[in-house]
Amino acid sequence: MVEQEAFYNNVLSELEDGTLVLPTLPEVALKVRDVVDDPDVTAKDLAEIITTDAALAARLLKVANSALYRGRVPVESVQMAVSRLGLTMVRNLVTSLVMEQMFQATSNRLEKRLKALWEQSTDVAARSQVLASKQAGIKTDEAMLAGLIHNIGVLPILLKAEDCPTLLQDSAVLDNIIANLHPRIGEAILKSWKFTDELVAVPAEHSNLLRNSKNGPDLVDVVQVAVLQSHTNTDQAYDPSILHSVPAFAKLGIDTEISVTELDEDSEEYAEALALFAAM
Repeated sequence: MVEQEAFYNNVLSELEDGTLVLPTLPEVALKVRDVVDDPDVTAKDLAEIITTDAALAARLLKVANSALYRGRVPVESVQMAVSRLGLTMVRNLVTSLVMEQMFQATSNRLEKRLKALWEQSTDVAARSQVLASKQAGIKTDEAMLAGLIHNIGVLPILLKAEDCPTLLQDSAVLDNIIANLHPRIGEAILKSWKFTDELVAVPAEHSNLLRNSKNGPDLVDVVQVAVLQSHTNTDQAYDPSILHSVPAFAKLGIDTEISVTELDEDSEEYAEALALFAAM
């Protein structure tokens, strides 16, 4: 227990004094985000950056031609995809598509944990995309990205825990540390990435089930409902009486007993969104 308390205090201390090693976005995502902020950027400029990463370019074309985003005419080039989807949407999609690189394990001890974290993140991202598609004023691509990064603060904790084998073996204690620290760490990470205030609020506030913002619904509401629905039929599921008291459901106009796959008659939107993160 002494070792676990020391670990917790060490992470908290490093977070507060700014020495905690935070993950960085893959270089191509950083370049795309920087270029999109340039008021003079063109679709051709952005396409040239994306095509330097062949795998990313292929995945973006797949997304542009998916049922979620495709138009009447098939997208045949990255520049055409950028022109059709728009700079901001492409920025969010690129960030989402390269995020998996950050969840790659550097040792066997972390592999299972990171794989489970990525799978849970993509599930919440897909659910967030579907929920956002039913709301006016919430962009689906931004909601998808919000779902992916809601647990981003877990990464530095797991990486530090790699040097503490006894802690990695005690899932209950590690989970408790994660639950207490990851919101603040996630907030710090997204601020370091210069994400919007709306996205920064997601890791910081989605765990607060009593949260009831004045304006809404917003990205936190969407992700919060997506997370709670992702726990359905698992040992993490909340009691229905608790879900009924969560303001986010009412703000989204979603019944606590309805899943995202029931929001559409064909139940395909969730599967389509989840498929965007499948390996090429």
